[in-house]
Amino acid sequence: MHRLRGGLIPAVPVPFRGATLAADAQQAYARWMASQDVAGVAVWAHTGRGPHLTSGQRRLVVDCWRAALPDRVVVAGASSLEMAREARAAGADALLAFPRAEDPVGWHSALGAELPVIAFYLYEAAGGVAYDDATLRSILALPAVIGIKVATLDSVVTFQRIAGLMRAQKGKLLITGEDRFLGYSLMLGAQSALIGMGAALTDLQITLLRAHTSGDASRCSRLTGIMDRFAQATFVPPMEGYVRRLLWAIAAEGIIPTDACDDPWGPSLPEGERDAVCRAVHDARAAGR
Repeated sequence: MHRLRGGLIPAVPVPFRGATLAADAQQAYARWMASQDVAGVAVWAHTGRGPHLTSGQRRLVVDCWRAALPDRVVVAGASSLEMAREARAAGADALLAFPRAEDPVGWHSALGAELPVIAFYLYEAAGGVAYDDATLRSILALPAVIGIKVATLDSVVTFQRIAGLMRAQKGKLLITGEDRFLGYSLMLGAQSALIGMGAALTDLQITLLRAHTSGDASRCSRLTGIMDRFAQATFVPPMEGYVRRLLWAIAAEGIIPTDACDDPWGPSLPEGERDAVCRAVHDARAAGR
């Protein structure tokens, strides 16, 4: 918890060429991320398509990140106990619990027998579960649960509700997953950010978090505007297209090859969208100078 508090934890996508994992791009991306002052990374999450990857692909991904970031936190998404055990065997530090409607408290307890757990309130259109307050309190009362990531996408009201509940949960982290209102979620009390948007323009978001923590309201406001405009180009319908858009953004900065931006499980997107994402990256860089 100490290592995550105040930090950015990018939920990292996996570069593909067609249906083949682009190992060279994966290595290049991990090497670049190691040069950023992130608290860690989240692999196998929604952005990283964890449940869709084969066991072998998951191991390649986590091994790559563990080697690149030996001194930082690797959080692994888990939609099954098998994935949780794979994560522990591969040296992950914590689990991000994919939401489950059936016996959610028992589910988090079972994961906690493997590694520390971050609960996940995810919007329902992406496969999330609308946990009520009583369920959230029971999940957060588990010793192995260190906090909760909240990703409502567009429900400020829900984030406000959970932020209020978290104020009574001493010793647990409120982690924002809100790409579309990152700055406001920090104002509501989020202590860290575990977001897909952090996979690109990573340094700007690290600076935003630090500006918020230090009380530099002017800088925080300026960076919030920059990142909000970037999110408006990447987190738009069809929403599942955001993974490919993030890969386009990473390629636009020369971090991975331009041909390693496929997402086998995402929707097809018009080429014009790639141009819009590239413009958004360049605009953000220009505004962030």
